[in-house]
Amino acid sequence: MFSTFPGGWPGVGLLLLRGAAGVTAAVQGLNCLSGGAQTAASEWAFGVAAILAGLMLASGFLTPLAGALVAFGTVALAFGWFPQPVPNLLDAELASVFVVIISIAVTFLGPGAYSVDARLFGRREIIIPQTARSTKK
Repeated sequence: MFSTFPGGWPGVGLLLLRGAAGVTAAVQGLNCLSGGAQTAASEWAFGVAAILAGLMLASGFLTPLAGALVAFGTVALAFGWFPQPVPNLLDAELASVFVVIISIAVTFLGPGAYSVDARLFGRREIIIPQTARSTKK
């Protein structure tokens, strides 16, 4: 059953987690840039950073860095460290908590089988060597 996909069903689950957090961050970044000519430089910089980090997270490229950036950006928006865009996607505190938890989970879990990181760096296999056990009596 798990052999249907290269990473098994957990790989598909990671793909969905990465996609949910990454697309949410990218859309939030687009909202920051939607102000047009009156967009402040800090909003513009935050919007571009959110789009890039969201796309990196969704595609699985440099996943630990992208997950940390998305989590930090969401916390910064929630605490008001950056100016809020007018159509704020993460207006409710619960939505901000949701994105932070997903981003941190993906940061700790890694990119999974369906990611650019898996293509570039390969999947990791941890081999625990067999050691001779001493027989104590």
